[in-house]
Amino acid sequence: QVQLVESGGGLVQAGDSLGLSCAASGRAFSSYTMGWFRQVPGKEREFVAAIRWSGGSTVYADSVKGRFTISRDNAKNLVYLLMNNLKPEDTAVYYCAADPRPYYAASDSQLYNPQLYNYWGQGTQVTVSS
Repeated sequence: QVQLVESGGGLVQAGDSLGLSCAASGRAFSSYTMGWFRQVPGKEREFVAAIRWSGGSTVYADSVKGRFTISRDNAKNLVYLLMNNLKPEDTAVYYCAADPRPYYAASDSQLYNPQLYNYWGQGTQVTVSS
């Protein structure tokens, strides 16, 4: 069982930056694939970014590429999402997700799919005002 707890959401203005954190339980965190998704009411959960267990391989949605950065600290069981130049359309509940299969070599297309991930956090609200 993996527990995920997000933090760092809030209300910001367009153009601002915001950082999200996700604390994960589990002694094998360094072997997990981790992802960030977001969701607005009435819409499906949308892929934002993912980072493979090695930490050196990341994937981003086109809508956030160049503005968002995903990273991880395996020593602290943390994954981060740094969001720069935020836009009103980035407003959503942001979820952290984990695929705990040790050292699983997911393809990019798999990383985009929420079905890859077995565990989810409770979500944190990010609101960007114009």
